[in-house]
Amino acid sequence: MIPPPTVASAPSVWRDGAWRPGHRLVAEETPIALSYNRLSHAVMFATPADLADFALGFSLAEGIVDHPGQIGRLDIVTPGEGVELRMTIDHALMARLETRRRRLAGATGCGLCGLESLDAAMRPPPRVGAAPDWSAKAIEAAIAVLRPHQVLGRETHATHAAAFWTEAEGLVALREDVGRHNALDKLRGALAVRGVDVSAGIVALSSRISVELVQKAAGMGAGLVVAVSAPTALALRTAKAAGITIAAVARDDGFELYRP
Repeated sequence: MIPPPTVASAPSVWRDGAWRPGHRLVAEETPIALSYNRLSHAVMFATPADLADFALGFSLAEGIVDHPGQIGRLDIVTPGEGVELRMTIDHALMARLETRRRRLAGATGCGLCGLESLDAAMRPPPRVGAAPDWSAKAIEAAIAVLRPHQVLGRETHATHAAAFWTEAEGLVALREDVGRHNALDKLRGALAVRGVDVSAGIVALSSRISVELVQKAAGMGAGLVVAVSAPTALALRTAKAAGITIAAVARDDGFELYRP
């Protein structure tokens, strides 16, 4: 069964110095595998709506077909986790696709480079250790360090940032990139070189919280991720499975807290 594009969620909201119950509609994201003649080609996380349009648009954008009539059939199936868009194309197009696959280096900034199966996309996240019971002040301080230190973002208005903050040191490291996944990978590398215990601090992101970012945060051992925008429903489910607390929509006036 394909999940609905939005689902209701009830975070604890910190606003104007006080906790209160909250309500938010969070966008759904689902791993979607695209296959041609039953050969898996790519997996993308996407909103599970207008899937026939997505199948055709992706095929045209990637140069797999040249016009809609070249897709002989499209079946939308739900084999378990996620959705598979099964398309049929003729032998000449399939030969062209297989040649292209041998040259494919991976798409930039997608967070799913090289993945061809739903199982790989939906691998269970590692469980993180018990995180400190962070105060609202600490969460506000962690997100506040982002903007003043986004040098490339300030100059270009075209990059994301990922930062690590602790109460003892404040900002430990911040990395920027045009891709939010790349920024977090850069941060992980910087912390690994220094031997930093990520469970002892807060990971702060300048983006929305998608499932790929939660998976990466779990791999780092982060117990709390704070971000300026909202999470997706799948990100929240993945965070719960990993034991990660999410502080989302973190702005000057507060944030929303999603506990595992």
